Amino acid sequence: MSLVSNSFILFAGASVLVYYLAPAKFQWMVLLLFSYAYYLTGGVRLTGYLLFSTIVTYVGARLIGAFYEKERSSSQVRWILIVALLLNLGMLCYLKYTGFLLENLNALFGGDLRITSLALPLGISFYTFQSTGYLLDVYWKRIDAEKNLLKYGLFVSFFPQLMQGPIGRYSLLACQLYEPHALKKENLIRGAERMLWGFFKKIVIADWAAVFADAIFDTPDMYQGVALFGALFYMIQLYADFSGAMDVVIGLSQMFGITLEENFRRPFFARSMADFWHRWHITLGNWMKEYLFYPVSLSGWMSKFSRWAKKKFGRKMGRTIPIALADVIVFLAVGIWHGAEWKYVVYGFYNGFIIGSSELLAGQYREWKKKLGISGKETWYVAFAIIRTLFLTLTRMYFDRADSVSAALRMMKATLTSFHPSVLLTIPAGRDGLSFTPYALLIIAVGCVVVVIVEILQEKGIQIRESLAKLPLPATAAVYFILLLSIGLFGSTAAVKGFIYAQF
Repeated sequence: MSLVSNSFILFAGASVLVYYLAPAKFQWMVLLLFSYAYYLTGGVRLTGYLLFSTIVTYVGARLIGAFYEKERSSSQVRWILIVALLLNLGMLCYLKYTGFLLENLNALFGGDLRITSLALPLGISFYTFQSTGYLLDVYWKRIDAEKNLLKYGLFVSFFPQLMQGPIGRYSLLACQLYEPHALKKENLIRGAERMLWGFFKKIVIADWAAVFADAIFDTPDMYQGVALFGALFYMIQLYADFSGAMDVVIGLSQMFGITLEENFRRPFFARSMADFWHRWHITLGNWMKEYLFYPVSLSGWMSKFSRWAKKKFGRKMGRTIPIALADVIVFLAVGIWHGAEWKYVVYGFYNGFIIGSSELLAGQYREWKKKLGISGKETWYVAFAIIRTLFLTLTRMYFDRADSVSAALRMMKATLTSFHPSVLLTIPAGRDGLSFTPYALLIIAVGCVVVVIVEILQEKGIQIRESLAKLPLPATAAVYFILLLSIGLFGSTAAVKGFIYAQF
């Protein structure tokens, strides 16, 4: 059930209505029932994986908590953690990466290993990461294990965030899910406004951008003259699609009185790739930092490597090299998380290499800027840093969207050797085909301008919805009516596109 479908809007409206009609002590049960009802629309069999992840991490956390209470040896507790992690993450790896592994083994050894096609449950990467984070937090004694299986089941399956996040942390989310919430008009209004903004980004911008991105990347030989536009349109599509989904998810959650973590913070205003990843898919970045970067960088083998590096390269560089290596490892994991293809491995390494290299060269950057008299706050330098980051981000889009590494490299070559912007007008758009192509491009351009203006204001610290609420009621209503009308008038007339990250 897509977040932009009429059935979802009806489902969400019914869930909010029943939630507030139910007695306060049963509200969390209403959320649990609607969450599983939502996931069941994708198929009964696929729901089994959600139950498996929930039960494995629940039992694992309860056993860890019980062993801590009985002061059992740390090795026994560690083995419980390892078994639970192997079962939970093993399920994800089996479903997502078995085919990729066999394909590469066959290519390497000339074999013919095969496996029945495995259906990847929607949102599996999100709920397995969320439940894994909970399990590790219990192991590290940051939180106590939840004793109520049904309540824990709600934490894993909360339906607004189930398909594509944001990845929730138990310490921040659970209490909000379990405690009752009184009906507040402000939550309903602000939540509906946020959802409307998300629908605008998805239907008006992302789906139109997808028309051109898909055409260029799916038939690169036909449209090689506009390969650069393919990467640009995919970057627009990806941001409007994913951030639009987060607006819908966070807005709907607000209608229940629940505040989810923000997953985007105006990433295209970033001044470096590290800054970009602090603004893009924030909860995944936080998850990787908490549960992979710190364990890797503080591990025994990394400490040995750090001591060796200090002897070999000096104290200062010896401290930096392990951090840079940990960055590469983390972003390789980010790349693999995105999908079981070599292009995602390259995608992850590309990001990790740039960020790791920036760590290693940070001292030289400071010296160069000092010699040139650059403080880093100059308007021209800020603009340069933003444009440089946009260029690096645009480059990685080739690997993210192309069919393979070789296809991405061919498109990058075409970008440098064959540029014919007029080819863009030969891409059919929507039901009206080529005759509508210029209008579709104009819709994308205007939509992007609207988003940029809004984000400039937000970057300056202006709270858009709160500011609109202070206007006279007719003026506020007119703004949202225009937004709603634009979705109906300018929304994509091409084939309906699902959310990209719902497939992860």
